[in-house]
Order: sequence, then C-alpha cells, then structure tokens
Amino acid sequence: MPNNLVNYGVTDNGIAIIELISDSDGKPLTEGKTSVNTYTREMWEDIDKAILNARFDDDVSVILLTGHGEKFFSAGASIKYLNSVSPRYKYFFCLHANETLSRLEQTPKLVIAALNGHTVGGGLEIAMAADIRIALKGNFQIGLPEVALGVLAGTGGTARLSRLVGKARAMEIMVTGRKFSFEEAKEMDLVHDLYDSMTLDEFRQDILDYAGQFTLPLAAAKAIGNIKRSVQSGIEIPLEYHLALERELQSDLFQSEDAKEGIASYVERRTPRFSGK
Repeated sequence: MPNNLVNYGVTDNGIAIIELISDSDGKPLTEGKTSVNTYTREMWEDIDKAILNARFDDDVSVILLTGHGEKFFSAGASIKYLNSVSPRYKYFFCLHANETLSRLEQTPKLVIAALNGHTVGGGLEIAMAADIRIALKGNFQIGLPEVALGVLAGTGGTARLSRLVGKARAMEIMVTGRKFSFEEAKEMDLVHDLYDSMTLDEFRQDILDYAGQFTLPLAAAKAIGNIKRSVQSGIEIPLEYHLALERELQSDLFQSEDAKEGIASYVERRTPRFSGK
C-alpha cells in the first residue's frame, strides 16, 4: 500500500490529478483499512505542495481533485487528530487550511472536484474551493455537520457555502448539520453535474474526458485562467472596480498568441490550436 497521503500525477494532456488517500485517522492507508481520506496537518502540507507543483507547471492546464477508494471523497478532518492538539494549534491548523484553499482558488487554472463518494465536513470545504464539482451518482451524502461537535465549518465552510447557495439555505444546512444527497446538492447548484457511471474507474475516465476539453491545444488555457482571475477576484469588489480588472485582463489577452490564433482561426474557418501563451 502507498505511504503517502496525497497521490500527485500529470496526464499526457496536462491534467494534474491530486488524489487524497488516508484512513479514518488521517494516516497512510494500510491493508484492510477503508480509504476515508480524512486529513491532518501532514495531508494539508502535501495538498499545498501538490497545488504549487500544478501552479508552476506550464504543461498543466487543469487541476483535478478526487479521493481514493469507492466510498469517500473526503470525510474532512481527523477528529482523533484534532482531539489530541491544543486550541491554539487548532487555530493554526484552520489557518493553514484557509491559506491552502485560497491558493487553490487563486491559481489561474481550472480546478475540477470529482466527488467519488461521501463529501462531508472538511471534505466539502475542499470541494467548494474548486471551480466545478461533478459527483458520482450513488448512495452518498454531502454536508457540513460540524455543529454536532459544537463547532462551525471553520476551514472555509461558512464563507464559501453562503456564497455558493445563498445565506438562508447555507444557514439551514449548517445549523441543522444535516447531510443530504448529491441529487439535492445539484438542485441547489452546489454540485454542477451528476455522472451515472457504472464503475469508479469509468467515473474517473468520464471526468478525465470532460476535463480534457479545457486542455491545450484544444482550449485557450490562458483565457480560462484570466476568466477565473476576473470572477474570483472581482466578485468581492464593487462593480466599477471589477470592470476595471476585467479590462486589464482582457488587454493582457489581446496581446497573447492565443488571441491571435483564436481570431485568425475564426477568420480562416479552421480549428484553433492554442499554446497557452
């Protein structure tokens, strides 16, 4: 069995895969243990490193987050681990998670979360930092049940869920701590799509096929990155400043080789081949 907490690899067409892999205590998976993909400080360090590797790799156009195994995307933080550390340590633990997920959101590459199983607590908090969430149909649950432990969803849960589904719905979900189906999550646009794949391997291949449309040379990766920067940064500022940011990002694209190729291919009625430059 692997001893790492995060598997990282890059496909030939430029999709960086970040796979969470741990047991219920957040330890490396061993024979006979179920992959629950809970996290500890060590896993966050590995996730952070993987994000940076993908960010600095010019061959990577898309980042794909998923969990190992057939039952869980992630069950969130290891409760046993958190019970063993001080309140001050817990604060810095949450701060590190905030910084890591913010780094993911600020990376100008498309991030897709492939929800291959239960996505609860901190697992949902990780998924909400992705740009697109696609789930596997099945008897799986999603939610933020932290209130049952006497705490809140403190690694981005209250902030991101309210922005994604609205204040009232987010409040109801978090104060009840209820877990619900992927189908209900799709109805509220928390999940963008549901795949009725026959097996886990088929689901992963379906996700890779979907992600492939956003890779070079098929897609203008630089434009996708700038779209993400405009939406991610602009949504928090007044409209006039957002429009100014949008113009600057567009000006940057107008000078790119991809814009020249895209416009030329349209005029010449041919399929564009983008370079990401």
